[in-house]
Amino acid sequence: MSQTGKVYLVGAGPGDPKLITVKGLECLQQADVVVYDRLANPALLEHAPETAERIYCGKLPDNHTLKQEKINELLAEKALAGNVVVRLKGGDPCVFGRVGEEAEHLARLGIPFEIVPGVTAGIAAPAYAGIPVTHREHGSSFAVVTGHLREDKPELATEKWRALANGIDTVAFYMGVANLPLIRSQLILHGRDPQTPVAVIAWGTLPQQTTVTGTLSDIEERLAENSQITNPAIILVGDVVQLRERINWFESALTPGGTAVNQ
Repeated sequence: MSQTGKVYLVGAGPGDPKLITVKGLECLQQADVVVYDRLANPALLEHAPETAERIYCGKLPDNHTLKQEKINELLAEKALAGNVVVRLKGGDPCVFGRVGEEAEHLARLGIPFEIVPGVTAGIAAPAYAGIPVTHREHGSSFAVVTGHLREDKPELATEKWRALANGIDTVAFYMGVANLPLIRSQLILHGRDPQTPVAVIAWGTLPQQTTVTGTLSDIEERLAENSQITNPAIILVGDVVQLRERINWFESALTPGGTAVNQ
């Protein structure tokens, strides 16, 4: 191959392989190379041609198969060799997926690319737990926040916590289970009612989805009682969480007798 190929930066969706977009699926079907993450459902790789090269570059908090800079270089190298490259990322690539860095690298080298949005876990996991992130009576604003919170600029952190505690009805924290003590304490410190409902949803949209609910005041204790809650998990804070009691459709269907789990 002599001509430059193209890179598709594709959102794989939150876990359930059927939640990938039609366009994302079409990209996979024409791929020469698939570079995929830990949170992209492996079942999606079956849609790529048998001849397509499959490269895993998943990341755990303390174990990166490839550093981000190496991933950027890999995408460029494969495209410059004339390949159609699919960079398959869990959820939506623009929501904590570092797609901006990858796209910037490709743009600097003049490599054609497209960003293909996906269904993000911060909306999908709550939906599968029976919690719409907005509701006319319970929440008209919604924010997504990284759970890997940095405190290197305390003055800015205070402003952000104050906004999250008082200005946003519903907040979804991504990959924040390890930081739950900090999240709950800062929200309460900056004005959030300790009785605000909270849901922690692990492995959202998959058969092993598990949800623990409580309030800011007791969610740590409730979580400590459930060993099934591990990353990937979404922490959802807001009054909309109480809707789960009435519309928990997915886990009720998975549980014998239709009983919701971990209420």
